[in-house]
Amino acid sequence: MDFIKELENELVEAQNFPDFKSGDTLTVSYKIKEGNKERIQQFQGVVLQRKGSGTTETFTLRKMSGNVGVERIFPCSSPFIDSITVNKRGVVRRARIYYFRERTGKSARIKERRILK
Repeated sequence: MDFIKELENELVEAQNFPDFKSGDTLTVSYKIKEGNKERIQQFQGVVLQRKGSGTTETFTLRKMSGNVGVERIFPCSSPFIDSITVNKRGVVRRARIYYFRERTGKSARIKERRILK
């Protein structure tokens, strides 16, 4: 078991992303290949969960596109992630906020965490 983890750590290069947790609003710059062209697409949404550990860690973002909710799962060790920026820090009491899917309007707001410097 140790051998597999060591091999994964050698093959996957570590990326330095900011610390974030569920309830935070992120913007993920994701590289997309279309034919022989490559472009960067922005995906901004609220973090619903972080799952896994090490090289298999993933996080789920949810955004509203019109009146339709769109969720996307990003692997943390993906070479296609260009950058992650934290737009807002949210105050939530749970690590996985699946209840956020059913919320609309005012109840879908997340309080912002104030950071004292």
